[in-house]
Amino acid sequence: MTLRLADDGESARVTLPRWGTTREALKFAQSRADWLEAQRAKKPARAEPVPGGTLQFRGRELAIDWCDSRPRRVVASDTAIRLGGPRETLTPRLKRWLQGEARSLFAQDLAFYAGRAGLSTPDFSLSGARRRWGSCSSNGTVRLNWRLVMAPDPVRRSVVAHETAHRVHFDHSPAFHALLADLFEADLPQAEAWLKANGPGLFATFD
Repeated sequence: MTLRLADDGESARVTLPRWGTTREALKFAQSRADWLEAQRAKKPARAEPVPGGTLQFRGRELAIDWCDSRPRRVVASDTAIRLGGPRETLTPRLKRWLQGEARSLFAQDLAFYAGRAGLSTPDFSLSGARRRWGSCSSNGTVRLNWRLVMAPDPVRRSVVAHETAHRVHFDHSPAFHALLADLFEADLPQAEAWLKANGPGLFATFD
């Protein structure tokens, strides 16, 4: 049997062999209560964006400067995100803005790495998956997690380079890793380490 805490930290899943019973699953989960509680403690606390708070964007913490008398349109600077409109729609509007910025940046990144790999720029879509930062289908279509727009640029670009390499090598063979190392211009281990350490925190702000 295996036990896994759900991404929201509010439930757990037990995977049973065919001969397993519900009673055994419950007993197994109860016996691992301390482990479950420890895993819950590691989950980042939910933190909805609020006026006067901050929002991660391209690796920076930007102040949320909101005033209801301003236009609704989001305007970002190096230090702040300024916007107006109704307070109750602040969160969904900031989410839509981040997704729009992600779409624009991903388009640029994909064109860049496709050019380096000698490929055409692929179609892509945004993903909200909690366990995958990116994926590439057998027909070359790429899916990228929009939350990467909150990470530093090299981190986001490392995922795009990874999926571009998969368009050539649909595996994790030595050839794949060699191509990825050739495509990506920054420190790949550093980018991967940042995502492993900080990636869960990117899910703390928006559903």
